[in-house]
Amino acid sequence: MKARSPLDTTSLRMAVPRGALFKTSLDLLEKVGFNVAEVRENDRKLVFEVGEGRTIITTRPSDVPTYVEYGAADVGIVGKDVLLEHKRNVYELVDLGFGACRIVYATPADRDPENEELKHLSIMRVASKYPNITRRYFESLGKQVEVIELRGSIELAPSVDLAEGIVDLVSSGETLKQNSLVERKNIAECSARLIANRVSHKLKAKLIDELAIRLKEASNN
Repeated sequence: MKARSPLDTTSLRMAVPRGALFKTSLDLLEKVGFNVAEVRENDRKLVFEVGEGRTIITTRPSDVPTYVEYGAADVGIVGKDVLLEHKRNVYELVDLGFGACRIVYATPADRDPENEELKHLSIMRVASKYPNITRRYFESLGKQVEVIELRGSIELAPSVDLAEGIVDLVSSGETLKQNSLVERKNIAECSARLIANRVSHKLKAKLIDELAIRLKEASNN
């Protein structure tokens, strides 16, 4: 990765998440003039020079805010769920509208947490890959929970008595239904966001704000 002067206000380095938001992110960037052909074709390379002083960094979604916060990228595209979970010190500029989903609290259909059956439990176990969001949600209700952090197959936890409920990211909710789970609370609405490094936004305000406007317009078309 080439070193740059912190006063270089003509270049722009963008972090783009691999995974669910990747293709739509590239489609949107292409609409506003980014040459993303090589990014689409090469799934091993991580840094791409795409012309006009622009660089695209591809990384795992949870790392995008870290790259932006520490200035390795000026801007980035990331899901709101990641921002809520990790609370990085970045500017959230634009709701790009795609990747719409929600973070929900869900339990088995026959195990309502409001029933006396669960009220007597001193500490309820909740499985999630969002431990910080989960803790903040239940703390806001004045409830104490034990958060069991999992990385995959969150829906399995209640069926094998690992947890009484889950907090997870869902879109249609079909996976919950297939696992006999029902939503008890919609905790947060999530979609892809454009974020910026705080120093970069000061030094490159015109460049970054123009990009934000163009991406928002493109996302609405």
